[in-house]
Amino acid sequence: MNKLDAVKALMSVVGERDLLVCCNGMIGRELWTVKDRPSNFYMIGSMGLALSIGTGLALAQPKRRIFVLDGDGNVLMGMSALASAASEAPPNLIHVVLDNQTHASTGGQRTISGEVKLESVASAVGYRATHRADTVEALTASLLAALAQPGPVMVLGVVEGGTIKGIGRVEPTPPQLAARFAAEARR
Repeated sequence: MNKLDAVKALMSVVGERDLLVCCNGMIGRELWTVKDRPSNFYMIGSMGLALSIGTGLALAQPKRRIFVLDGDGNVLMGMSALASAASEAPPNLIHVVLDNQTHASTGGQRTISGEVKLESVASAVGYRATHRADTVEALTASLLAALAQPGPVMVLGVVEGGTIKGIGRVEPTPPQLAARFAAEARR
């Protein structure tokens, strides 16, 4: 499946009051293109930190569902965040990872996620559930299953590599993104 279709599947299950923290790089641009909204927070220039922020947000906002949209390169960069999320065990945290086995934003260099199964790592450190999907239909079903399970839950979507032509760039500045997201988080 391509990343745009995976992001569309994700956004079809994200509710109006749900908050979403998105990793940096191409995935953020793809989310921006598919469905920007004030309750999406884009990690511009901060590789590997989306899950740490999402975990803190899930702890601070226990009555809201928190989604973290990550890529395999970001997860590998901040792998200790998996253990922290599992240790804190926020039941409202859903960690969605799009795995294309490359660093798409920097030229498509190979990651090690083909050999190191990220959902297996998440399970080993204590995530309450993990799912792996390689079609849009399986991803949608996995996301719906994750909504019914206490978190942290990882849903890993196997996606095609490469970049997608015509995707936009996140337009607001980081301070503007932070301000609009904070306003939504307080709502």
